Amino acid sequence: MTEDVRFERRGRLGVVILHRPRALNALTWAMIRAISSQLAAWRDDDRVAAVLVKASPGRAFCAGGDILAVTSQARQEGVAAAGKFFRDEYRLNWRVHTYPKPYIALLDGITMGGGVGISVHGGYRVVTENTRLAMPETAIGFFPDVGATWFLPRCPGEIGMYLGLTGAQLDAADCLTAGLGTHFVAAADLASLEERLAQNDAAIAVDEVLGGLRREPGPGRLAALRPEIDRCFAGPDLPTIMAAIATSGTEWSRELAGKSSFSLHLTCAQLRHGRTLAIEDALRLEYRMVHRVLAGNDFQEGVRALLVDKDRRPRWEAHGEAETAALVAAAMAPLPSGELDLDWRQP
Repeated sequence: MTEDVRFERRGRLGVVILHRPRALNALTWAMIRAISSQLAAWRDDDRVAAVLVKASPGRAFCAGGDILAVTSQARQEGVAAAGKFFRDEYRLNWRVHTYPKPYIALLDGITMGGGVGISVHGGYRVVTENTRLAMPETAIGFFPDVGATWFLPRCPGEIGMYLGLTGAQLDAADCLTAGLGTHFVAAADLASLEERLAQNDAAIAVDEVLGGLRREPGPGRLAALRPEIDRCFAGPDLPTIMAAIATSGTEWSRELAGKSSFSLHLTCAQLRHGRTLAIEDALRLEYRMVHRVLAGNDFQEGVRALLVDKDRRPRWEAHGEAETAALVAAAMAPLPSGELDLDWRQP
């Protein structure tokens, strides 16, 4: 346990409480390791029938990983040192994905990047009227990770490609449309939900409890956009997608024009490849990619422009078509230092 994350046991319910509100509960390396270790302990504890993940009251469930700390470490200690953060984060994502007990995440507030990673891989993703979910990594010269290689291509139609390239923000109704949320519960009912889960003695009661509090969130915008999304984002590569978007009459062309070209090409290739990958291979691919992106210019520059100096004027590197294709292929190639290990050994 660290001061930024707390663990409780209420009846047969294990509760993870994210408590870093000033940073919108962005995950530090210590938080990731603590959560991963606790999940491993509860996995083998017969007294725990289910796990609930929530945040202390505030604006966010979890706004992502502590990117400023990661980029600083990469500059000061090198890519290999910073890569350990992602190694442990991706191992945590895999543990959530393969968790043998019901795993319930309460996405009440801002949920981005790493926050999606510790929720969407679980069986129950509860959204509220406060939910604002996004995978905005291309805005900082990065790519959607934490298992997005696996879960975005499995959204209906081309929604996953749309979300990965644009970083579009979803409300509760949109989360259900995309399949990233499983239940809508009013924020005012979350305390009652937790209490009912804590009172149940059997894991199979989770569906019954959630069903009793489930509500309809009302209409969202994503369902109405779906036909145009499926038309524009169906291409096999980024140039084809961009050409389709140019005829759509949407703002997507302008939005994408300000992002790192390399990041967009890499994301497109990653998500197309992810259609055929198991979760383990998807995370191993991301682990390869993160080392190459950490070593490049655009991620550091995107963080500087959007999070440090906040001038919103990133100076992306320019590459020709052939050079970009070679860089994307190199980013996805096996690591000479070895692949990501996924297991239940501590942490």
